[in-house]
Amino acid sequence: MSQTGQDRPSVLRAARERTRAEITRQILDTARRHLATDGASGLSLRAIARELGASSSAVYRYVASRDELLTRLIVAAYDALGAAAETAEAAVARDDLAGRWSAVCGAVRAWALANPNEYALIYGTPVPGYTAPPATIAPAARVSSVLLGILADAARRPAIAGDNVPPGGRKALAPARSIVGPEVPDALLQRGLMAGAALFGTVSFELFGQLHGIVGDQPGDREAFFAESVRRWAAQVGIAPGGTARETGSPDGWRPPETETTATAQAVETSASHTAKEASS
Repeated sequence: MSQTGQDRPSVLRAARERTRAEITRQILDTARRHLATDGASGLSLRAIARELGASSSAVYRYVASRDELLTRLIVAAYDALGAAAETAEAAVARDDLAGRWSAVCGAVRAWALANPNEYALIYGTPVPGYTAPPATIAPAARVSSVLLGILADAARRPAIAGDNVPPGGRKALAPARSIVGPEVPDALLQRGLMAGAALFGTVSFELFGQLHGIVGDQPGDREAFFAESVRRWAAQVGIAPGGTARETGSPDGWRPPETETTATAQAVETSASHTAKEASS
């Protein structure tokens, strides 16, 4: 057999793979449009097939079921959000813990504002009858892994003091312990997880309209509120410039630093404003 004959099967296989990838992309893009109009619970492979001008059986050759379609959309959304957070955090100097924290928070908010339907898919109301498979676990942990990495670097600083989390609380932190090592004190891990939950809660409140009548709607109001939230979360965790993670004067031995540098506060607000502008452009 000639060299050309030997190469032909691989060429044909590559062409088939490209065709399959393109059709799959069209199916997923169409499904994302349906998310905006019908919601996740209203996704229908038959409706997607009609829009694509294909038969249902043809679509089922690429996506076996509605649940598989949801899983693919969920994994893609988690990966896109995770990539945005990782890219933003990687651009900040490693010793600037507050800056890295701010970058991740700003990236999460910007991505959510730019992709509200995908954000609602992964952080909104669960889809009735759908159970997320293990394939979604690693993508879902990407943002958390970045934040936990910042905590691990913070733990190396002398200002981060010892643990005061009771046994029940330490037991509850066991899953996070599979990601971060023992060098991160329990109290720091607890504060970091609380701040991470506050981040997604604040973004969800803004995206789903829960801030109306509570935070101003004028230009810059939401950005200013978010920037101040980010600054206070960093102070609570113990990574704000000039602050310590543990001081006396509160039940758990922590209180916010009394002062932060003006430059850092302005940088956080500028970051939040910039990411919001990117999301709206």
